[in-house]
Amino acid sequence: MLILTAAVNLLVGICIGLTGIAGFLLPMFYTGFMGMPAVEALALSFTAFLVSGVLGSVSYYKNGKLEVAAAAVLSIGSFAGALAGVRINLLIPEEMIKIILYVVVLLSGISILLRKESKEKTARRRNTGKSRSRWIGYLLLGAVTGAVCAASGAGGPVLVMPLLTLMGFPPHTAVGMSLFNSIFIAVPSAAGYLANTDSMDHMAVMLAVIVISHGIGVIFGSRNAVKINQTLLKRIVAAGSIGIACIKLFIV
Repeated sequence: MLILTAAVNLLVGICIGLTGIAGFLLPMFYTGFMGMPAVEALALSFTAFLVSGVLGSVSYYKNGKLEVAAAAVLSIGSFAGALAGVRINLLIPEEMIKIILYVVVLLSGISILLRKESKEKTARRRNTGKSRSRWIGYLLLGAVTGAVCAASGAGGPVLVMPLLTLMGFPPHTAVGMSLFNSIFIAVPSAAGYLANTDSMDHMAVMLAVIVISHGIGVIFGSRNAVKINQTLLKRIVAAGSIGIACIKLFIV
């Protein structure tokens, strides 16, 4: 199980480094395949998201693909939203949380497949409107997505990244910003769920494996992001997420 966990985190880390998405597959792996309680699954998943957020955003910042000011405002909202999301999760029955998770993954996969990228149009759209209203918009977006991601285990980028591109940010910049934003979702979420797990000795071993394998994957993916056809990879991940979510919601 540890070897399988390491392999899955490595592969998911690569996908996150390349495109910013796929993190939502981790809680599905822990709950659906390994049969873990939702709280433990989310604690492990958000620890991985913290690793990918830190390593990925640093890499994208070095490549000039991270707008720090907008990402910071977004992340302030996400931190507050994540605090609320953890509390919401702990008040809801575990089976309901799994359903919420699979529904979020399904909708995220559909949104990725349907989203059309147009750099010229989105760039013009982002430059319109008052500056103050944009900052408020980023703050509200962060709060809502932070709460949803913390409660469902969806990670962050899979929801935030498509929305940022629709708001006018170039795809690579949207990935960098969403990875940075995921740090501020992961910190309160990982801490909240870890505080409510029953077996910390078992979790400590899993956490060590996850941090190392996921970190290696994210570093590799982020360094090679410009070499990969991101559109194709996003469609593969989106199609896979839709298929898995449908199986979990309607078959299993």
